[in-house]
Amino acid sequence: MSTTQSERLRGLLEPLVSAADLDLEEIEVSRAGRRRVLRVVVDSEDGVDLDACAELSRVISEQLDETDAMGDGEYQLEVTSPGAERPLREHRHYVRAKGRLARFQLTAPDGSPAGELVARILDVDDEGLDLEVPGVKGRKPTARRIAFAEIAKARVEIEFSRKDSNGIQKEEEA
Repeated sequence: MSTTQSERLRGLLEPLVSAADLDLEEIEVSRAGRRRVLRVVVDSEDGVDLDACAELSRVISEQLDETDAMGDGEYQLEVTSPGAERPLREHRHYVRAKGRLARFQLTAPDGSPAGELVARILDVDDEGLDLEVPGVKGRKPTARRIAFAEIAKARVEIEFSRKDSNGIQKEEEA
């Protein structure tokens, strides 16, 4: 997708998404055979349910029909949430992931890769994250602090079951 088309779509869709009390996370145009697919990823503090995606899809579709933002030709519109293993890119993503397990690709001060870390996000501030690194082979978890500048990539990890703060086993909600 060209930068100008991306900027134009973002300018057109961002007010519609904001009006629905959602955050516009990503816009992607790709090919599926002869047809193009416009994928709009939205999120909020409380997550996004199917009804919100369906309503926003209707509103976006109406707006796109009134403009030539997608140009000529067929396209399919998909409005979706980031999913269970969402990438963490912005400060608000880390805040929403508090309490969740995440996989971090770390970078050294010189920009070279510095390894991988899997840890639970305990707290988030303007400079970085307070983490709990799970203990290995019966050892206790350890605390660790990382700055945002040290993070090359981060993604929420799916946990199928874990103990809550009271030590009770609970199932993860995806």
